[in-house]
Amino acid sequence: MSSFDGKTYWIIGASEGLGRALAQALSRQGAHLILSARNADRLAEMCETLPNARAIPMDVTDLDSVRAAVAGAGAVDGLVYNAGAYDPMRSGDWDTETALRMVDVNYLGAMRVLGETVPGFVKVGQGEITLIGSLAGYHGLPAAIGYGASKAALVSLAETMRHDLAGTGVTVRIVNPGFIKTRLTEKNSFKMPMLMTPEDAADRVAKAMARRRFRTDFPAPFSWVIRLIDYLPDWLVYRGK
Repeated sequence: MSSFDGKTYWIIGASEGLGRALAQALSRQGAHLILSARNADRLAEMCETLPNARAIPMDVTDLDSVRAAVAGAGAVDGLVYNAGAYDPMRSGDWDTETALRMVDVNYLGAMRVLGETVPGFVKVGQGEITLIGSLAGYHGLPAAIGYGASKAALVSLAETMRHDLAGTGVTVRIVNPGFIKTRLTEKNSFKMPMLMTPEDAADRVAKAMARRRFRTDFPAPFSWVIRLIDYLPDWLVYRGK
């Protein structure tokens, strides 16, 4: 019996890529699932193939939609915030609406969902919160306007929650993957080191969820390189720029 058997997990951002693969991985380990995304048809299709799964369509950029979904979900053992938006964008090609959309989905959407769920977890003294960040959240990278900043904010949010919720019975974790082969990364024109399949990434997320460790970064050694950048002097990082 796995640590997920019989427990109910709400995956937000479940219709594509990592979220879809994670739903399949947790289902194989006996979890009951609530699946949310904007695409109701895709969610319904998934629920037909997964036992003990139900769909609650939701738009994380709409607070009324989030509140209705929270009411519909009821009590859950844990939630995974995986909703994400990405478009490569350099500062010189700034598109305001696209940048704001990324921030709204990647960070403000998490704020809406957590604002409506964390108090309930604290009240009952239990619950798991898994936030899917990105290695891009650790350091400013080229062509990451909107995306990198929103993921950095999500990492900071997780760290604050880890402090504040210590001793409440609520587990908080941040999982920061590298490049995953999805419809979002297909937009990249550059070589992506250690590109993973959604299934590989989902297995790593599931393993992280089975432990109480706060932070999980993968894949190594790519994650080590990203973290190392913060310790390098600025003259070296921005050399020639």
